[in-house]
Amino acid sequence: MSERSTFIRYVLAGALTLAGLLFPSPTATAASPDADIFSGRAFDTCQAPDLATMRAWRAHSSYRGVGIYFGGRARACASQANLTPDWVAETTDAGWSLLPIYVGSQAPCVTGKNKNPFTIDTGAPASQGTSEGKDAVRAAEAFGLGPGSPLYLDMESYAYTNTSCAAATLTYVRAWTRQVHAEGYLSGFYSSADSGVRHMESARRAGATDLPDVIWYARWGVTATLTDEPVLESSAWIPHARIHQYAGVVTESHGGRKLTIDRDLVDAPVAVVD
Repeated sequence: MSERSTFIRYVLAGALTLAGLLFPSPTATAASPDADIFSGRAFDTCQAPDLATMRAWRAHSSYRGVGIYFGGRARACASQANLTPDWVAETTDAGWSLLPIYVGSQAPCVTGKNKNPFTIDTGAPASQGTSEGKDAVRAAEAFGLGPGSPLYLDMESYAYTNTSCAAATLTYVRAWTRQVHAEGYLSGFYSSADSGVRHMESARRAGATDLPDVIWYARWGVTATLTDEPVLESSAWIPHARIHQYAGVVTESHGGRKLTIDRDLVDAPVAVVD
C-alpha cells in the first residue's frame, strides 16, 4: 500500500440499509452522516504534539494521520496542554487526518502494567457504557469533532478468556457503541489483537449486534498489514474499517522534532471537523 495519504469521501446515506455492505460484521451502523476515510500511515502518541512539531512532521515525514487522546477517565495523559479546538482546526487545515481516541473504563480483568482503578462496574456495565458513550460525544463536540467522526474506544489488553470479565466488557462496549451511534458518531475499538480484538471477533462470529464499526488492532513486530491479521476473518471489518498498530514506543525525528510514537497503518474513518 502506498504511504501517501489518500482521502476518500463517501456518503453513508441509508446506513441501516447499506451497513451490511459497508461493515460486513453483524453490527449495523446506526448513524448516517458523511464519513471521511483516510488510507495511509499514521502515528499516535500520549500527548498531542505542539503545532510546530506537527508542521515539521507534515513537511518532513510520510505520516498524514495522528491519533489524539481526547477523553476518558482512564486516559494516561490527562492534561493535554496542546490539544485545543484551535489545534484540531489548524492541524486538519494543514492536511492532517485525526483519529480520536477515548480511554474509558477498562476491563475488570485488565492485565499487567495496564491495571488501574478505572475498571468497568461488573454490576452495571450497560449503564456505565451508556454514560461513558455520552461523555465521549460531549468531549468530541468540545474539540469540534462533529457527527460522522469515529470515536475509538481504547481497551487495553485483558484476560478475555475470563468468562465473567468478558461478558461485562462486551456489554459495556455494546452499550457504548449504541450511545455514540445514537448521537451520530461511529464507534471504533482499539485493543491488542490477541485479547480485545480476538474477543470482538469471537462475538461477531457468534452473531452479536452493536459491535464497533471499526477495529484497531495492536500487533507489534510484524509487517504492517490490513488484510492478514490472523485473528480476523478476511471478510470482517472491511472495507475501510481497519487500523493496524504495528510498532510501539519508537522514537523518530523529522524536521528536527523528536517524538516517541506508535506506528499505524490506516484504512478507516477519521474525524469530521466542524
